[in-house]
Amino acid sequence: MEFPQQQKPAEGKITYPPGVKEITDKISNDEVVKRLKMVVKTFMDMDQDSEDEKQQYLALALHLASEFFLRNPNKDVRLLVACCLADIFRIYAPEAPYTSHDKLKDIFLFITRQLKGLEDTKSPQFNRYFYLLENLAWVKSYNICFELEDCNEIFIQLFKTLFSVINTSHNQKVQMHMLDLMSSIITEGDGVTQELLDSILINLIPAHKNLNKQAYDLARVLLKRTVQAIETCIAYFFNQVLVLGKSSVSDLSEHVFDLIQELFAIDPHLLVSVMPQLEFKLKSNDGEERLAVVRLLAKLFGARDSELANQNRPLWQCFLGRFNDIHVPVRLECVKFASHCLMNHPDLAKDLTEYLKVRSHDPEEAIRHDVIVTIINAGKKDLNLVNDQLLGFVRERTLDKRWRVRKEAMMGLAQLYKKYCLHHEAGKESAQKISWIKDKLLHIYYQNSIDDKLLVEKIFAQYMVPHSLETEEKMKCLYYLYACLDPNAVKALNEMWKCQNMLRGLVRELLDLHKLPPSEANNTAMFGKLLTITKNLPDPGKAQDFMKKFNQVLAEDEKLRAQLEQLISPTCSCKQAEVCVREITRKLTFPKQPANPFLEMVKFLLERIAPVHIDSEAISALVKLLNKSIEGTADDEEEGVTPDTAIRSGLELLKVLSFTHPTSFHSAETYESLLQCLKMEDDKVAEAAIQIFRNTGQKIETELPQIRSTLIPILHQKAKRGTPHQAKQAVHCIHAIFHNKEVQLAQIFEPLSRSLNADVPEQLITPLVALGHISMLAPDQFASPMKSIVANFIVKDLLMNDRSVGNRNGKLWSTDEEVSPEVLAKVQAIKLLVRWLLGMKNNQSKSANSTLRLLSAMLVSEGDLTEQKKISKSDMSRLRLAAGSAILKLAQEPCYHEIITPEQFQLCGLVINDECYQVRQIFAQKLHLALAKLLLPLEYLAVFALCAKDPVKERRAHARQCLLKNISVRREYIKQNPMAQEKLVSLLPEYVVPYMIHLLAHDPDFTKPQDLEQLRDLKECLWFMLEVLMTKNENNSHAFLRKMVENIKQTKDAQAPDDPKTNEKLYVVCDVALFVITNKSTACHLESPKDPVLPTKFFTPPDKDFINDKDYLSSEARTFLLTGKPKPNPVLGTVNKPLSVTGRRPYTKSAPLEAGSNLSSNSEPCSPAGRGRGCMGMSLI
Repeated sequence: MEFPQQQKPAEGKITYPPGVKEITDKISNDEVVKRLKMVVKTFMDMDQDSEDEKQQYLALALHLASEFFLRNPNKDVRLLVACCLADIFRIYAPEAPYTSHDKLKDIFLFITRQLKGLEDTKSPQFNRYFYLLENLAWVKSYNICFELEDCNEIFIQLFKTLFSVINTSHNQKVQMHMLDLMSSIITEGDGVTQELLDSILINLIPAHKNLNKQAYDLARVLLKRTVQAIETCIAYFFNQVLVLGKSSVSDLSEHVFDLIQELFAIDPHLLVSVMPQLEFKLKSNDGEERLAVVRLLAKLFGARDSELANQNRPLWQCFLGRFNDIHVPVRLECVKFASHCLMNHPDLAKDLTEYLKVRSHDPEEAIRHDVIVTIINAGKKDLNLVNDQLLGFVRERTLDKRWRVRKEAMMGLAQLYKKYCLHHEAGKESAQKISWIKDKLLHIYYQNSIDDKLLVEKIFAQYMVPHSLETEEKMKCLYYLYACLDPNAVKALNEMWKCQNMLRGLVRELLDLHKLPPSEANNTAMFGKLLTITKNLPDPGKAQDFMKKFNQVLAEDEKLRAQLEQLISPTCSCKQAEVCVREITRKLTFPKQPANPFLEMVKFLLERIAPVHIDSEAISALVKLLNKSIEGTADDEEEGVTPDTAIRSGLELLKVLSFTHPTSFHSAETYESLLQCLKMEDDKVAEAAIQIFRNTGQKIETELPQIRSTLIPILHQKAKRGTPHQAKQAVHCIHAIFHNKEVQLAQIFEPLSRSLNADVPEQLITPLVALGHISMLAPDQFASPMKSIVANFIVKDLLMNDRSVGNRNGKLWSTDEEVSPEVLAKVQAIKLLVRWLLGMKNNQSKSANSTLRLLSAMLVSEGDLTEQKKISKSDMSRLRLAAGSAILKLAQEPCYHEIITPEQFQLCGLVINDECYQVRQIFAQKLHLALAKLLLPLEYLAVFALCAKDPVKERRAHARQCLLKNISVRREYIKQNPMAQEKLVSLLPEYVVPYMIHLLAHDPDFTKPQDLEQLRDLKECLWFMLEVLMTKNENNSHAFLRKMVENIKQTKDAQAPDDPKTNEKLYVVCDVALFVITNKSTACHLESPKDPVLPTKFFTPPDKDFINDKDYLSSEARTFLLTGKPKPNPVLGTVNKPLSVTGRRPYTKSAPLEAGSNLSSNSEPCSPAGRGRGCMGMSLI
């Protein structure tokens, strides 16, 4: 704009409006103000068309810009002058009356200073200040300054002034005029300088934003209004700082990321040119810098209405790449962002899923933890926000190696289950989507960690079947949950109740010990109980100290003992349990000790033993639900189960609870309902009902005669004509709950024993089961009558005869339904023999010897005892399994274990190498369970060494797990039982080695002592066992093992002491064992802690004249064993291998089967490796 040269009037020729005297420094301030008000009024009334007046008052206009007015100390004078000057700019526009650039600058800086008066809206002069602002904004007076060289100084001062004065008391008009004033400067100028931009942006940074919210809002609206004009300046600023690193360009450089976030929220178009710069920064070498950019972009992408991810795909993809950043905090920030993104932008879930999958396996615990938190938080907001894959990541993390991560995953899933499955907050479809959660959470109870088990119990009590519900609602919840669980989850839940019941029993025994007079034996017994209890609590080390302290408190506080006694009483109700827990907790609470780990540990114990779900009222409610299902009036279909499933699972549930809470069942109403179940057609339902009577009916005879009279004939009928399982339960039920059981059992025994007919095998199975269990439960009464039945019918008529011809399809295994009735009867006959012997528990009549010979013959003949070849391959497998299992069962009874010969033991052990996969599998499981319960002698643990030859990897892995478990059980038992030191020979796992060496020396596959392939097989079998035994060198056990093997070399094989070949094989196995031990351990050459004791049944006592220092392994054999070629898949030997037993025809393997002969629906494919070895036959399942 040009500044025209206005004609200056002669000195002293200033024309004032009518009535206004001259204004000079000679008059008082009040008079100046009075006269100025009249001048203001005059200029206000003038408009741009008043040419005469404009000329008339030109001198006055110039006079008002003099130093006297611009620097006047009086506030009112300055305000009035500013108003005049604003009007002068309005009247004389577009040509200002002031010619000097310096004067103009002084005038606008003066006006700007007066605008500070806008701050106080309650001031009497506020309307005049508002007029000044309005006038300036309307005329755009400040635009005159564009021609000034240092106009930026004026604008910066103006912007700072306006942002500083704006406050809550201003109305919308004030803000609007301010915006008009500033936006005209931005939009009509040639650009915005950095300083001016800073004066706007400073109001957006968090510190200023919180100080003056109105200034922040003003800046936001201003930027939104001037996007197009200011965007270039903003881009330049960020380019200088982000790309060129020139932080000195602005004092706001350190706040760039805060500013970008604010600007994006105002209008993304402000950052059109800035976003590519952020992509550059995401790839910075500085981890902290990347972290800052990631934090910023997380807010931009995650904002509720943000479209940035769709609008700028390259930046989004670059950002996603940071999920795999090497810097841990960056990855952590990305994972935290994912939660907001999933909630605010479900459409981006697909992009995030793959990256969260990788992060769910991150090596950093905190990141894996936050992945779970991210997914669960989104799922809790809306289940549709998380897809099945994301939930799958949480599912995986329930098995994480870190407890914190596992806990978060389990609790997160539990919360989802409660919200959507229990409360149905999002309908049936959502509930169905996560119906797997209940099973998964219960499966975790199988984990070894006590922390996992305790958390599952807590989740069950608070989220799956909340104990806070009313009894009827709570039981309905449990009833239908149990019906919907998968079989493994049901087992886990049953195990949970069993563990809690066991712990209640331990506490009960501890309290019983407190009732006895103090003694050393009593203290030892108490310590044993406390040790066992602590194993069931978290952090057993600390728990032991706390439990000792708790035990001491119990000894001193009788009332506390009484409360605990009531808590574990069988008659304690759920409500009483809550009161007891509260009282015990209150007594142990110390007000001055906020963190009380002792109390926390006691609470863990109380939570495990308190009956929070089951009492008499609860059982009654369950029975009512069962009745409704039977009557067809229940909500079964609505709850997603069929009535039949509900009835069967309901009975199973009651059956399980009858073990743990038998007292709660004792009511006529409950037993009446169970009697109705006994009459139902479903065999499983009736069987479960009988078992419940067996577990809970001890008082029926004395207190409920009506139930007794109805129950007896039903039990008789089930024992004679029910299913085999029903017959078994019926016999046990009669034995458990009736006083005149002898009479009752005789009434069943006599008719059944008379009606046995081998020509109708399908009608034999139930009678054989019933007779077997009767003879086991009441041996004094029935052992003698059974002897003639066994001799004349079981052995002679049933086992030694093949009446029917089996299926010739060549399969090694068939389903239960396909097994012939005759073979099923023979299997039950074998079980009857075992039960009869287990009932007698003595071998006075030598019946056990005869039975063991019969079972051995069954194994030698591969299951075809008569060798008439009438029986099918699959039926032979069943009979081999029955015979092997029978020997295992008899070996659990000491009187029979003593008479089992080494040959019979070897025959039994070789069943684990049977050609049929299912036989090996079932036999190994039976062997494992009996060993884990310490029911079988230690020598049977040696049988697992033969599993090294199993061709199926899963079977070898299972056998190794069984070994680990059994060895762990034995070591733990020795630690916990001081008396066990006296029986170390039968308990210490290392003592399995002599049995293993003897068993391998008699392995029929081991025929040539110097054959390299056979030596390698031996080494594999030995190492299979020794690897587990030698994991740790506790108490110098490696030296003990070496000493034991060396000692064996100084003995002879007791099975054939005079046979040189037999002894040579034994010594070869010893040398291979020594080779393995010395190669795997450097500590084995130390002095052995004690002299090993060898079993005399298998080895002769050492002969002083016999010194065996011969090396039975050639140097070639040693080299081969050390560096042997890669071993092909192992192949099992014959099903039942020939043993050189005097007087017995060695078994010769029949011709190999056809390649596909064992491919039944329940078998695995034939292993090609098996076809090359004659001893095993084709069918490696």
